[in-house]
Amino acid sequence: MTELQIQAVSEILNQTLATVTALFIKTKNYHWHLSGPHFYNYHLLFDSQAEELYATIDILAERVRRIGGTTIRSVGHISQLQRIEDDNETGVDTLEMVRRLLLDTKILAQLLREAHTISSECHDIATTSVLENLLDETEKRRWFLAELARR
Repeated sequence: MTELQIQAVSEILNQTLATVTALFIKTKNYHWHLSGPHFYNYHLLFDSQAEELYATIDILAERVRRIGGTTIRSVGHISQLQRIEDDNETGVDTLEMVRRLLLDTKILAQLLREAHTISSECHDIATTSVLENLLDETEKRRWFLAELARR
């Protein structure tokens, strides 16, 4: 890969990494603060989704390093690059939590598609393959949240 290709792929992967990290924190926030009917099921679902997101963080960061790029270095850097909003609101209704996570998961899926396009155009086959798997996992999480939001 050329330096410009490394830069392009690293840039989109770092945006994706920051977004995944922010979504992980938001998902754990909701996991910790939900209440009401179906508490146990939502608690388990949010925890499971958070674990999947957490595993994605290292995968993305290591892809950036493997191609010769540098990755995010701080919480401030994450906040500059993330594409979803933080959520410091208290007392969020459980169904609203699901709706917010669904919206953010859709944003992440779109970002993964953008990263896939860029890595493919840069002939980074390994990153493209990794992104395909991450997109499939993201679409599964989106599906679960969409079904819950249908109530």
